[in-house]
Amino acid sequence: MRITEYVSFDAVGLAELVTEGEVTPAELEAAAREAAQAVNPQINAIVETWPADDEPSPGSAPLAGVPFLIKDIAVSMAGKRMELGSRLAAGNVSSADSSLMLRFRRAGLVTFGRTATPEMAYSNTTEPVLYGATRNPWDLARSAGGSSGGSGAAVAAGVVPIAHATDAAGSIRVPAAHNGLFGLKPTRGRVSVGPYLDELFNGLVVHGSISRTVRDSATLLDQIRGPEPGDPYFAQEPSRPYVEEVTRHPGSLRIGVLTQAWGGRRTTTPVADALSHTTRLLESLGHQVEEVEVDLGVDWEEFVLASARQWTANLTASVDELAAAFDRPIDSSTLEPPILASYHYGQRVTGAQFVTALEIRNRIARSLARYFGTHDILLTPTVPELPLLLGTHAAGAETLDGLGWLRRLLDHSPFTAAFNVAGTPAMSVPVTADAETGLPIGMQFAAGYGLEGRLFRLAGQLEQASPWSGRTPTVWAGNHTGH
Repeated sequence: MRITEYVSFDAVGLAELVTEGEVTPAELEAAAREAAQAVNPQINAIVETWPADDEPSPGSAPLAGVPFLIKDIAVSMAGKRMELGSRLAAGNVSSADSSLMLRFRRAGLVTFGRTATPEMAYSNTTEPVLYGATRNPWDLARSAGGSSGGSGAAVAAGVVPIAHATDAAGSIRVPAAHNGLFGLKPTRGRVSVGPYLDELFNGLVVHGSISRTVRDSATLLDQIRGPEPGDPYFAQEPSRPYVEEVTRHPGSLRIGVLTQAWGGRRTTTPVADALSHTTRLLESLGHQVEEVEVDLGVDWEEFVLASARQWTANLTASVDELAAAFDRPIDSSTLEPPILASYHYGQRVTGAQFVTALEIRNRIARSLARYFGTHDILLTPTVPELPLLLGTHAAGAETLDGLGWLRRLLDHSPFTAAFNVAGTPAMSVPVTADAETGLPIGMQFAAGYGLEGRLFRLAGQLEQASPWSGRTPTVWAGNHTGH
């Protein structure tokens, strides 16, 4: 299969070719590897590939034979390395498949590598010391976002149509926005993190994907959703498959628009213009749109402090476990300055402070639930600015403590983290681009707990209505003429 043909299909389309006998999984894998060889030297999105051991039978699963990449954190694949983007965990090999990995296999996906993540997935840009910076396929001088930046760049560049991603504060949505892709953060409890973990960061982290089409994300979520025995959270199963929602009309939705972020972070002009464009588009589609103010339930500094305590306490426990497992020191030889500072900050978090942080989580969840009692959707920019220039995000980070680093992360993505705290679904949709640079700008849409179906219906409508579909970045595997 030619690369130019391979990149013209989404994941569902490729699986249909396999089912119809027009192409084999081996041919798709070869095309994906050729695409990776063509573009990865420029974008540095994939840190390792391996000979795939999945041989799905045609038609045996909805994504049978589709090449796939997993993020270098939070999903275990037997016999493969998971290094968390960190020198502290370098060489770590998983002994068995996690529940999610088993579901990826059952979906028919052919996993042949892992994508880059910042150290411990603890940044909005993917620039780890261990493997180097991941570059945005639209502009190689800019960030692909984080923490699923490797997945976002690989999908945007055409290596795979869909890739695994995780999200603790925007890590699916930020790379989706920066790379012109679709990314949905599911409801807390929608996808299991078992069996080795009961939760990640007290329920902040969820598994999902980044894709070029809405139906691909919906199809994959249908395959990986649902609890495993012992899971601490449970989201009610949908009334119909998500992939069916994509083609259903969303009706006339009540959509509130939050133009400026909590905490006073101002939205830049290109993003504000894109938000106005999106508002007009929604109104033309028959939705009721109004500017709103949304009570977070706590003031912003209280939110930042509680988040810092919750995040760093979890990080400190993980770092201690890794250091003990590999008999490595916890210092600048194994950890980057922001992570080391966050580790030391977490050491000082008391039990009482941690419990108070969880209580603040509850207040935020209750407050956002009240908003969704009067509105169907909340629209915000995904991030308030264009993708950052590489090398700028961590500038001066050596002078920050754990609270200061978390404040910097939330300043870059102030719209996204609240929905991780509340556990509600949110998605980033590529609706338009910056007129001057051509860089994609994503818009975030959030809904009430368990209402991914509503988001997929809206996303399907926007995908059909937006001229964004079909655009490709500067670094695109389809520009490669090999066989």
